[in-house]
Amino acid sequence: METARTPVKKRAPAGAAVLRPDVTDSIRDAVFAELAASGYGRLSIEAVARRAGVGKMAIYRRWGSKLPMVIDLVGAVAVDVSALPDAGSLRADLETLLGLAARALRHPLANQIVPDLLAEAARTPEIAATLQAALRTHQREAGALLVSRAVARGELPADADPDLLVDLTIGPLYWRLAVVRTPLPKGYIKKLVAAVVPG
Repeated sequence: METARTPVKKRAPAGAAVLRPDVTDSIRDAVFAELAASGYGRLSIEAVARRAGVGKMAIYRRWGSKLPMVIDLVGAVAVDVSALPDAGSLRADLETLLGLAARALRHPLANQIVPDLLAEAARTPEIAATLQAALRTHQREAGALLVSRAVARGELPADADPDLLVDLTIGPLYWRLAVVRTPLPKGYIKKLVAAVVPG
């Protein structure tokens, strides 16, 4: 006669540990602090782990090396264009997007990290390719969203170029804040958008 068996709970296999969000947050903060303090070239997994108060394996469970780690974390703090509310016009949408981008570029960590990563990209083809792919993805998402809204409103023709729209708006802003590092004059974003939209 068979007896009822108590179901045995299956244990997760070794190495299948749950990635705790609080640990990921600590690692992210440590990566940004290390990038700002030492730059990408001198950044090490050991230094990040030490600053985050975790073991190196906690980092390697998430990323295989420092390049995907940095690209993933830097990309994660980029402006999420999908969350941009529809401001009612192309001009208002662009002003909102540029306002968010300006705030991000003026952040003290961004001021130190972005130029350093671009300098590393000039020396390392792998970094250049990865960084370009990440940046182009965000650019295409922003351009596609804003152009599709503007086309639906009748503000732009159906064949409007999303990449060109973003190049003409983000480009000057990035040049001022990240390259030549000059403060934005009062009303600069409104003037920039007013110059771009008619084109």
